Amino acid sequence: MPDIRETFKEAWSSALAGVNAAEAEAEKVLGKLADVAGLSPEDVKRHAREFGERLVTQRRDLERAIDEAVRRTANRFRIPSQADIGALTKRVEEVSARIDALAREKQAAPRPEEKPGA
Repeated sequence: MPDIRETFKEAWSSALAGVNAAEAEAEKVLGKLADVAGLSPEDVKRHAREFGERLVTQRRDLERAIDEAVRRTANRFRIPSQADIGALTKRVEEVSARIDALAREKQAAPRPEEKPGA
């Protein structure tokens, strides 16, 4: 089974490539419309700026939606987050430190004398 993270990365890259291609195509269409409509360069710049702002907003919304979908999917597969792994690592380190401390105490404690005749 392919690595799920790699699959998500590939899907994300494809989505971004699609958005970039759409932006480039939109620029071409806007230029053609400006020629046909007889818009001035200032009008074209204003419309392009407004269109660009809408694209940026929609791109952010798309990114948030994809991030949320990835998060929900990861939760369904019970893939631990970095925070989960960090918390577990901290707990393991604390337990390890306690075990080391107990081992040092045991080594430092005086050993009872063996009973004669034993």
